[in-house]
Amino acid sequence: MGLLGLSNLTTNIIIAAIIIFFLWGIRIIRPTQRGLKERLGKYKKFCNPGFHWIIPIIDRMIKVNITENMVDARKQEIITNDNLNATVDAQVYFKVRNDEESVQASKYNVNDYKYQIVNLARTTLRNIIGTLTLKSANSERDKINDELMATLKKETHSWGIDVVRTELKEIEPPKDVQETMNKVVKAENEKVAAKDFATAKETEADGTRRAAIKAAEGNRQATILEAEGTAQAIKLKNEAANKYFIGNAQLLKKLETVETSLKNNAKIVLPNDKELVNVIGDLSGVGSVIPIRKGGK
Repeated sequence: MGLLGLSNLTTNIIIAAIIIFFLWGIRIIRPTQRGLKERLGKYKKFCNPGFHWIIPIIDRMIKVNITENMVDARKQEIITNDNLNATVDAQVYFKVRNDEESVQASKYNVNDYKYQIVNLARTTLRNIIGTLTLKSANSERDKINDELMATLKKETHSWGIDVVRTELKEIEPPKDVQETMNKVVKAENEKVAAKDFATAKETEADGTRRAAIKAAEGNRQATILEAEGTAQAIKLKNEAANKYFIGNAQLLKKLETVETSLKNNAKIVLPNDKELVNVIGDLSGVGSVIPIRKGGK
């Protein structure tokens, strides 16, 4: 009975050990990972997402993240081509390619790709910005990003990673240079504002001048039209006089005077001109009028 109990205990221990050993060897690879299985220090198998089991102690599972990563190149002072110290910071975005060869390369071809890509980015930035002036470095950020990305892609190709993009975060000049640059920018803005103000004033003055010219032109045209109207009236009156009085304008004027006087019941004196008297009579509707001698009442 003692031996049987001891045997059962041993069996239970063995079963428990087997279960623990099995559980110990379970490895789960997530969709964002790929695995490299090694046995006794040698590469054994590439592991895709899912359930995997390794022999504890003998086997080893290395998990590799294949999602996009970002590393900060950290701030550093770089001497530009015009001998100014600029503080530069950048970020690098990359990811390990998900094929077996690339995943192996990320672990077997480079010791620590994150650490090394940071230092490579810092060195590359020093080389690029060192050839530029501070002003051109600030204005050519896209060019710096493109050159940095091209260099990193070339140098990290054997590491099994893809450089997705690079971002130049900032280029900070020395404080005194920054203050000077701000003053220059302010002066330029004030110059542009003054120029715009002068242009606006010039446009306003030009508009006022054009309006005055238009008004003067309108007055001139009105005067011309008025004069033309008066001339036309005189012309028509002369044509009527010529037609009915055979060009005797003086006689027409005298008749107008007589007509006005008659309307006002004024006493008039006419020259001894029988023809003129007859005309007046015709105009007044009283037939022949006896002419009044000079000096008569």
